[in-house]
Amino acid sequence: MGLLTAAIVGTLGAGGAVVAAPFILGAVGFTAAGITVGSYAAGMMTGTALANGGAVAAGTTVAVLQGVGAAGLGAAATAVTAIVGGATAAFLTLLF
Repeated sequence: MGLLTAAIVGTLGAGGAVVAAPFILGAVGFTAAGITVGSYAAGMMTGTALANGGAVAAGTTVAVLQGVGAAGLGAAATAVTAIVGGATAAFLTLLF
């Protein structure tokens, strides 16, 4: 496919990633009320806690995802999500 198509798909991918991120995080169990019991997020939290001696350390993947699930994407996280979503969509368009 052409570069114009990749640019268009990349733009749509960027917007789609920003819109979809909160829904995906909620679906796997990272919610504003905390981590959902029995969810994928709960399994991640258990594994992280076991690896860290019973606590989830600040800055770990679980802690960051829970923060985003609780408070939403900040400006920096929105920018990173858009960049990664757009670049992935554009790359896949050029690949196929």
